[in-house]
Order: sequence, then C-alpha cells, then structure tokens
Amino acid sequence: MTVLRLLSADDAPAIRRVYSGATTTYLGRSAMTAQEAEEYVARVRGWAGADPVEQYVLGVDVAGNLVGITKLGHRPDGHGRVSYVLREDRWGRGYATRAVEELVTFAFTTVGLDSLGAKHHPGNPASGRVLEKAGFTRVGRVNGMIEYRLLEAVPGTRLAESLGDTLRIAASRGGRLEGAG
Repeated sequence: MTVLRLLSADDAPAIRRVYSGATTTYLGRSAMTAQEAEEYVARVRGWAGADPVEQYVLGVDVAGNLVGITKLGHRPDGHGRVSYVLREDRWGRGYATRAVEELVTFAFTTVGLDSLGAKHHPGNPASGRVLEKAGFTRVGRVNGMIEYRLLEAVPGTRLAESLGDTLRIAASRGGRLEGAG
C-alpha cells in the first residue's frame, strides 16, 4: 500500500536518500547532504503547522519505507501545484502514479482546490506519463519545462473512481493520508 504521510524528525536519512543519485538529474540540484536533509525535514515540519498551510510536503511511504516526497503548493486563488520525487530504486513500480493520485484526491476533496498544475523536465518523459495516468493534460512548454493542468478528476480514471471514499486525514493515525492501493 502506498501511503502519504507527514514527515517525522527521523526521516532525514530517508530524505537524503530520495534526493541523491539519478533522482537529482532533473531537479537542477546536487545530492542532498545529511545536514541539508535534517534542515529540510525541520522546515517541512514547520510548514505543516502553519495556519493556513501553503505547502503540503508529504512522504511517500510503501510498507513502512519512505521512498519519495509529494508536494502540493496551495495558492489563495484555488489553484495548486503538484510535484513529486521518488528514489531511483523505486522508479517504474507505480508508486509515483499512486502517490500523485492520492495527492490529487487530497487537493480536491480535503484542501478544496479548483485546479492543479504540474511540470516536468522534457528529458524525463516517465514523469509526464505519471501525470497523464493521474488525469493531467499536457498544455505546452513554459520556460523549457512541459506543463500540465488538471481541473477535475477525469471520469474513468482510478482517481475519479476513488474520490471521496479512499482518502482521509486521520489525526489519530499521526496525520497519514491513506487510500486503497
């Protein structure tokens, strides 16, 4: 099962592993150091406590193993921006697609956003396939990146079938976002 969850202070080593190796190729950054990972987790935990939350950063947990990060930037105009990154040893297993589907469900049902956007590096077509499987539509290029939009769940997608009944934020479960899958 792929679960989105809040980060804990103990996640810094896993975050460092996510932001290393081939994963950084399309991020425009070098591998994260141990200190950077600790600072990042502390910063993200602070954002989670903001009111209102402007950016959700959630770990992608598979069987108790943090394998990636999803982000949802929340703008006052009802639009959000989605991004994600997975450890390279977890690419090609469907985890990114499922995590993005869960994040999109969260964005529309819990956060109440009206539309979402995302982008990927043109050298990373697999990322575009993840977005398309989650219902996003390619809209063009902006500043060299390929842009996508999603205004609502697309009928017939796994996301549309699961809206409203597969996701919940449960404070009693440590802030984990859970969905079937």
